[in-house]
Amino acid sequence: MKAVGTGPILEGMRLSQFWQRMNEQFGEAYADSLARDHVIEELGSRTVRQALDDGVAAKEVWRAVCESFGLPAAAR
Repeated sequence: MKAVGTGPILEGMRLSQFWQRMNEQFGEAYADSLARDHVIEELGSRTVRQALDDGVAAKEVWRAVCESFGLPAAAR
């Protein structure tokens, strides 16, 4: 992970952008709970936090969240 601009970039998406999108789609409290507790098959049967901690790119994690929860194309 390298710092560019105002925050770290993870394969084309800032981690801060990732969390902003999570909060916008699910609300802050639920986004945190979802990230800790919901296992997503597309992430190798890991949670969002586990995948990010294991180095999966934020953009890839966001795509998996969108697929898993059927978010509209506008959210992607």
